[in-house]
Amino acid sequence: MSWTTPADLRAQVQKLWDRGRLLSCMLEGETLFPLRLTLKGPSSAELANRFELARAWIGELCQGTYYRVEMQTVRHHILGTNPIPHTVWVDSSDEALHWIGKTREARRFAALADLTAQSQPALMPWLARSPLKALALADEWPLLLNIVAWFEAHPRPGIYLRQIDLPGVHTKFIETHRAVLSELLDLALPPEAIRADASGVSQFCRRYGLRDKPLRIRFRLLDPRLALLPGQEEQDITLDQASFAELAPDVTRVFITENEINFLAFPPVPGSMVIFGAGYGFEALAQTPWLQQLALYYWGDIDTHGFAILDQLRTHFPHVRSLLMDRETLRSHEAQWAIERTPLVRNLARLNEQERELFDDLRDNRIRAALRLEQERIGFAWLTKALANL
Repeated sequence: MSWTTPADLRAQVQKLWDRGRLLSCMLEGETLFPLRLTLKGPSSAELANRFELARAWIGELCQGTYYRVEMQTVRHHILGTNPIPHTVWVDSSDEALHWIGKTREARRFAALADLTAQSQPALMPWLARSPLKALALADEWPLLLNIVAWFEAHPRPGIYLRQIDLPGVHTKFIETHRAVLSELLDLALPPEAIRADASGVSQFCRRYGLRDKPLRIRFRLLDPRLALLPGQEEQDITLDQASFAELAPDVTRVFITENEINFLAFPPVPGSMVIFGAGYGFEALAQTPWLQQLALYYWGDIDTHGFAILDQLRTHFPHVRSLLMDRETLRSHEAQWAIERTPLVRNLARLNEQERELFDDLRDNRIRAALRLEQERIGFAWLTKALANL
């Protein structure tokens, strides 16, 4: 039997709550009520064949508390004239909220809306679009409004998050709520206070004019003649990105490797530098113009993610070449093969023909299922030989 029950009617109202409609209509001036609910009752044939069930259904439906049933007189050739439920209405938002047990939450949302209208009216459209999100943030909402007001008073402040001086607000609070703050600040701030090309939570500071923790680059100069620190035999140096971009050392080749021991043990190479890689993060290197003029080599794991990192690096440096990420190296180290726990399955567009063929074989398990060769398992003699052949 598919006749609408009181539970079905309540579920329709609950769905409106879950979509935020019962709250958003409080702000948009839209009148949902009286609200007509969907009702499916017995057909003429069902009335005749299941009359007792239909009468019980009518009785149950008409006992409802929070809705009103409109009846329609139906003339049946067997049963005669009978009143049958035709339409169900919920007459007010109060009845709807009581029915699904959300009266308290609605009052709390109304208080949030009043506070927002008084202090940050520009955010009212966000409340109307995301009422349930606002309700979930009810305890933090006053602090969020204070932060928005602070940015209005200090557009693009040029300080660190830690330096924002607001009672009850600390760095972790802002970091935790960067996503929602971005939505709010985009509404409240003028366009000139927002850097449009910086998006996502990782770019929060840059987007709104805060100082961000500087990206750092760790490198070694592999040619003693190019030493930056006089009297230091080991040239293991870390610089912030801006300083590294201004460095422009007298090198012709740069190697990038993901493994720290490989970075530390990388042998001397005339006119060369090795950089300790950053996995999938190449933002700092991408802002270094002089790297575009040099021969670049990337040495990563021989697995799907290693090739994906190489592919991503080529979005910034199309000319980068792979090092020891070939089929011969893989075959010669079979005793060191391991398992890649979560292989990549998507296509990679920036690999050359030989790299793509090996990547496809690894991704499609043509050599062995979930095969990987970690870069630190490659014999040091192989590295020496590869460097000699450059």
